[in-house]
Amino acid sequence: MELEITVVDAFTDAVFGGNPAAVIITDEWLSDDLMQSIAAENNLSETAFLVSADPSAYQIRWFSPLTEIAFCGHATLASAFVLFNKSPGLTSLIFSAEAVGELLVTKTESDQVQMDFPNTRPESVESIPDALIDGLSIPPEEVYCNSQAYFVIYQSESDVLSVLRDNETLKRLKPRDVVVTSRSESSHYDFISRYFWPANGGDEDPVTGSIHTGLAPLWAESLGKKELVAYQASRRGGVLNCVVSGDRVLISGNAAQYLHGSITV
Repeated sequence: MELEITVVDAFTDAVFGGNPAAVIITDEWLSDDLMQSIAAENNLSETAFLVSADPSAYQIRWFSPLTEIAFCGHATLASAFVLFNKSPGLTSLIFSAEAVGELLVTKTESDQVQMDFPNTRPESVESIPDALIDGLSIPPEEVYCNSQAYFVIYQSESDVLSVLRDNETLKRLKPRDVVVTSRSESSHYDFISRYFWPANGGDEDPVTGSIHTGLAPLWAESLGKKELVAYQASRRGGVLNCVVSGDRVLISGNAAQYLHGSITV
């Protein structure tokens, strides 16, 4: 069986930056085992699988090399980028996923992809898990949590950039991952972050759209503003434009196509 595949770097305007995602569109769902095997073979943060309901509506599922993921922002952006390129006259899409329902995605006037996601603002954690304390070289002082991750607030960018982690220890926090974040010291961004997910995907995720549905509301409240520019400070790096609007968070970004071809399975 031949399958068309496109690899897109998300949250960047040039290849070799942002977070790469593979996009595969089929007429009907492949088996779960086959989708997981393809994602493992691709060895990217996520591979998105899409099945069309009509030209502007798709069901979507996301797989890391290790497991199916409930919600992935950068692979959603990559998927929309592929579909908008296939149909230049198309300006909006609906994706549906079991964990997050329907997601509206639009192409902005500046050709960014804007995604309308649920607000997943985390709540303060009173008792910090031992695995979180032991798994980070810089002890957390302020910690929040939602269903996806623990949010560690640091006082400086240098803490975010220099913190080391023990992946085996952080795996004990499963199913949650860990994001470390601070206010940005650059005039270009409002806050920065790094995302560690040894239990669900690997080591450090280059750019994580989904976690910004929690980060943006947290920093919007702290900074007193609803429109924010975020930088995820991985080795590849990525920029996310965020707007907090009630129970929704709009996240926008650029993308660049790296590869288009076919795979044989």
